Amino acid sequence: MESKHYDVFVIGSGIAGQTAAKICAKNGLKVAIADKQAFGGTCAIRGCDPKKVMLQFADILKKTADLKGLGIKKVPEISWKDILKFKDSFVKKVPKETEENLTELDIDLYHQTPKFKSKNEILVEGKLISADKFVISTGLTPRKLNFEGANFLKTSNDFFNLKKLPKSATFIGAGYVGMEFSYLLATLGCKVTIIDRGEMALSQFEPFLVKKLIDKMQKSGINFIFEAEIDSVEKLRKNYRVHFKHNNKIKKVKSTVVFNTSGRVPATNLLDLENANIKNDNTGVLVNNYLKSNTNKNVYACGDVSSKSLPLTPLSGLQGYIVGNNILKNNSKKFSNPLVPSVVFTNPNLATVGLTEEKAKEQYNAIKVFKGDASHFYNAKKENADLYAYKIIVNDKTKVIVGAHLLSAEANECINIFSMAIHQKMTTKEFKKLIFTYPSFASDLKSMLKDSD
Repeated sequence: MESKHYDVFVIGSGIAGQTAAKICAKNGLKVAIADKQAFGGTCAIRGCDPKKVMLQFADILKKTADLKGLGIKKVPEISWKDILKFKDSFVKKVPKETEENLTELDIDLYHQTPKFKSKNEILVEGKLISADKFVISTGLTPRKLNFEGANFLKTSNDFFNLKKLPKSATFIGAGYVGMEFSYLLATLGCKVTIIDRGEMALSQFEPFLVKKLIDKMQKSGINFIFEAEIDSVEKLRKNYRVHFKHNNKIKKVKSTVVFNTSGRVPATNLLDLENANIKNDNTGVLVNNYLKSNTNKNVYACGDVSSKSLPLTPLSGLQGYIVGNNILKNNSKKFSNPLVPSVVFTNPNLATVGLTEEKAKEQYNAIKVFKGDASHFYNAKKENADLYAYKIIVNDKTKVIVGAHLLSAEANECINIFSMAIHQKMTTKEFKKLIFTYPSFASDLKSMLKDSD
């Protein structure tokens, strides 16, 4: 068997893996990188980027529908085929460009998932590879569900390659992906059902705003079924029938396609980590604050597969940077979770940063909550939008803003302003001294704190 040795071997070609590999290669180390899927990672090929390309067409339909009769005579007709073609113009070039960029740095490429044979050896493409350091950056993979007919379920990866718009769809799971794809399909005319075992969608977001979003999506035709357990999925001649238990009764719903959007888990099951004494659990590869394996000092993990990460691309890049530098100089960069804003790209967007009310009560003796319906604000009225709301959390003792939660057409951008404010530990008084462009959505943020000092 052919053998080869590297200074650094990276497993996974997303942002985290690429960042670590490039830092090492640019500093003279012999580096290789492997991926069983197309090079470039989830976000660029089958995640954030193509999703946003497609969602904008639903946003256009939503906005024109809101303004119909107020200047818009007819809602535009959408071509699913052309949407996919436009999406592909972003996606299809990524693998080739990624490989070219890595090859230019003399990084060797392998197109298979490696399997660990020992603490410092892997088997990949029929070769026995040894390395001084390994970097695991394999990201997340769709959670597998276990019930009869689970093999009929489609994943988010499949969604991006649907040849035609389905007449109906069922989503199992009301997290980010389920909510966003449901909004997209429903807006384009698909009949949508969302089934979730929890009491509500988006459990990590403020219930006050989530309830408003669900009500809005229900009015648009999406059917939500909560506190339900899937029993089985049955394949019919042209459709699928989902059998589920709800209120102690077995019920069923039929649709053209069924998606598993129940969440994603660390992609480690193919790596044979036990052969290299690399401990992992449901949070990913267990690492310390230098992103080094707790049980194998020559292994690092970064990005979504790290036990100290969140499924967000900016954080993956940061962790890749830290790992690359720690390989160059041991324990030179320490990771601590930064303040990270998050957005669900429905319409309106649901965005959050900092503490929820529940978490703030656990951390502070007294808090002040500013919340309300802002549908009477100018920015909502000018777009004829009937949903605009907010919830801002303040430490009542210091008057420092500690959490912000927005539901609006521009929440994905406005949440960044609150992110900076919380990072800088701004008080409500200091925040209200800021001057924003008017009449932008950002200018509304101070009005949300109108009762503060």
